[in-house]
Amino acid sequence: MKRIEDKIVESYKSQLPFVVYNKPNTKEVYGVFQKNDKLNTITNEFDKKGFVFAPFSSNEKIVLFEFENSDFVDGTFKFDSQPIQPNSKIETTSKEHHITLVKNGVEAINKHQFKKVVLSRKQRVEVSNFDIITTYKKLLQTYSNAFVYVWFHPKVGLWFGATPETLVKLEDNHFTTMALAGTQVYKENEQPNWNPKEIVEQEFVTEYIVSKLSGFSKNLEISETKSVRAGSLLHLRTEIKGELDVKANNSLFSLVDLLHPTPAVCGLPKNVAKQFILENENYNRAYYTGFLGELNMSSKNDKDSHLFVNLRCMEVEGNEASIFVGGGITKDSNPEKEWEETVQKSQIMLNVLDTQ
Repeated sequence: MKRIEDKIVESYKSQLPFVVYNKPNTKEVYGVFQKNDKLNTITNEFDKKGFVFAPFSSNEKIVLFEFENSDFVDGTFKFDSQPIQPNSKIETTSKEHHITLVKNGVEAINKHQFKKVVLSRKQRVEVSNFDIITTYKKLLQTYSNAFVYVWFHPKVGLWFGATPETLVKLEDNHFTTMALAGTQVYKENEQPNWNPKEIVEQEFVTEYIVSKLSGFSKNLEISETKSVRAGSLLHLRTEIKGELDVKANNSLFSLVDLLHPTPAVCGLPKNVAKQFILENENYNRAYYTGFLGELNMSSKNDKDSHLFVNLRCMEVEGNEASIFVGGGITKDSNPEKEWEETVQKSQIMLNVLDTQ
């Protein structure tokens, strides 16, 4: 049997679609390698089996690597013992635009258009000596507590990511989702100190998700809010569990439709925040803040799925990488600090690239 590294190199060279990924805090990696270059999509049904890659906008179709037309491979990677050096490259060309964008978002909040909006930017960097295996192994090595992936389709592009956020995990009609908000740099042996803005933002996200799920599911359980580490960053996380009401014909698709895009990547109320994003960000998010993961792929139950929000990600085209970063904006947001937060988040992808 071929090593999973060899399968990646072979498929990429042959321009055949594939995804390789590992789940948080596990060493095993899984690969779905499609046998042809067909672009399979799904819209309003989640009855297929495979790996899905969905965009931010619900107007665009979800890409599916069908399990029945793919090879499924698992394995592990060996890592160099040498630690990965931080990339000190800081991009400043879009600073003025992002600060203005945040100011406009705060102004809209103060005019009561919405309570929160998540505003983002795309940072382009020139890459030297790009190698698909080296880049993915660096991500795995650095962000072991995230969902780490490399995804490729010749008709879509090459994407990498290391996301800390589950959109939904479904097991036997029992689901888990999370409210994730707030960001600060992780400092070893120091207790995190969350400011009021971050705490309020987390409460907004939790309350919104719970309110949406209350009339949709049964037996809701809400965990305590905890600080969780994602690479070099910390976030506030609340887990929310429940059960699909099958008598009401609730399904995974209807649950995803209810949650996506979450307040953690869009805002609330969702529709007005999303419209503000589309009108003001001035770029296409594409698959950033969409979702991806296993659809009906569990070995225990054909209906079990695990989907993640596509945060901390980048698209690589030739010798250029586009890194996507953003942050939640509330009435108490400081535009300069919001810019600095996006700089901190961009380091996750910059650290695995050799930039010019």
